[in-house]
Amino acid sequence: MAQFEAERCFRLRWYVGHMFSPGVVINTNHRTHPGSPLLIAIKDFGRNPGSMHSWQNVVASPGQLGTPMIGVQDGSDIDLDLSLEAVHEGIFVSGTARVQLVGECSRCLDPLAYGLDVEIQEMFFFEEPVVERGSKDDVEDDDEQRLIEHDHLDLEPVLRDAIVTALPFQPVCQENCEGLCSECGVRLLDEPGHHHEVLDPRWAALSGLTQDQDQQET
Repeated sequence: MAQFEAERCFRLRWYVGHMFSPGVVINTNHRTHPGSPLLIAIKDFGRNPGSMHSWQNVVASPGQLGTPMIGVQDGSDIDLDLSLEAVHEGIFVSGTARVQLVGECSRCLDPLAYGLDVEIQEMFFFEEPVVERGSKDDVEDDDEQRLIEHDHLDLEPVLRDAIVTALPFQPVCQENCEGLCSECGVRLLDEPGHHHEVLDPRWAALSGLTQDQDQQET
């Protein structure tokens, strides 16, 4: 669990760094709409530690989730299969979100489109945890604590974090993609053995004179 959270925080920092690159806008003041299917009512669930509830739904992506290279398109289907487990401190949500990614290969720039199962693990607290100062269990400043507000779980920020941190750093069309030729831009997998003759710069001037002479003779 701790390793999962550490990796999630690292990937989230990477994603935020890319999101604030030129030409990309991110809304940090977003609030989930009251009628959103990502707001789960738990009033009837109660504070009964040990009780569990299954929750499945197909929802529309609440925006463009990803980087300019790859991500989930706004409005595309997200298939959620979750379990809600009541514990003393709150409700633990776990499960998967099936999403469709669209983007381009980072090596050859060919279009990409494929499905991805995203793991979700999140704790929602009935009230903000109280941590003693100096305790080894102190929550890092970067770790946001999810709270249950007005008897509802807000899954939207959780879903956003889980998806963007699961995105590949450098998406590729296939593992052995060799990218594009740096000289002419041809896709190297399409032309095995493709290469350009490398001329010794010491002979470049002589080559130019020879070509000029050939043109004059013709």
